[in-house]
Amino acid sequence: MQVPDVEDLSLVLTLHRTQSLGAAARELLVSQPAASQRLSRLERRCGTVLFARSPLGTTATPAGAEMVRQAEHILGHLHGVFAAVRSSASARTLRVGTFAGISGYAFPALDELVGDAVRLSTVVHHGNEMIDLVAEGSMDAALIGIAEQVQLPPHVVAHRLGTDELVAFVASGVQPPRRGSLPFLDRVVTYAPYDNSGPLIAERIAALGGTPRHAATAPVALEISRRRDGIAIVPSSAARMSGRPGDRVMASRVDLPVRLSVIARGELDPVLAAALPALAKALGLRRRTT
Repeated sequence: MQVPDVEDLSLVLTLHRTQSLGAAARELLVSQPAASQRLSRLERRCGTVLFARSPLGTTATPAGAEMVRQAEHILGHLHGVFAAVRSSASARTLRVGTFAGISGYAFPALDELVGDAVRLSTVVHHGNEMIDLVAEGSMDAALIGIAEQVQLPPHVVAHRLGTDELVAFVASGVQPPRRGSLPFLDRVVTYAPYDNSGPLIAERIAALGGTPRHAATAPVALEISRRRDGIAIVPSSAARMSGRPGDRVMASRVDLPVRLSVIARGELDPVLAAALPALAKALGLRRRTT
């Protein structure tokens, strides 16, 4: 099976950045005909055109854009090989990822819990990308909210960390939700889940009289609600961790459970597994009792 080599991937990235075959060749210290021949061979092996040439420059086709993404991913790993090897020689490294919305709460707690037993290397990424990284072995484990909402690769196992709940966050001085069947009537309600439940949350907010507004992360939703005197629907862990004096955390009536899991290739690292009950407690999650 043929695979692209480092020179192929370097050419793809350089050509994408410079949008000029001549400039890419000069940067890579090869002749332009040699660069052109390498690109042609790569396109033949891929069975499609990767870059469109025009008088205005060379631009990636949709297939080329995917090749660029793959090249960035692969070369990024290669560039970190020596540093990772040197680091592992002095202490065992545990590579753990999570998503942006909870990283500011989870990583400091986990770092304190594992102590000096391992060297914790943390990465913030999207859930689907972390599943891929765990599956390929580039990441030891990842804390995600979508493990029970997607099909995991056969060798990736989800270990339930705990269950959170969605709450209504009301900043100090902000009018709380109304009583009755339409608590969010004529209010903009900013929301940010930990998982893929965003469309359902938006439907529930609208049914309760509100105008839903999606935010990129829970911390962003909380800050928007502060600045605009609004209400935020976020997981309770985010509301509690970001709370200030006078803030209120209330029942939201958007009754969707938020299930957080740690995924790994098979069994969890023993140090990480030992830390999970305390991590769940630090985040205020409910653990299974059976």
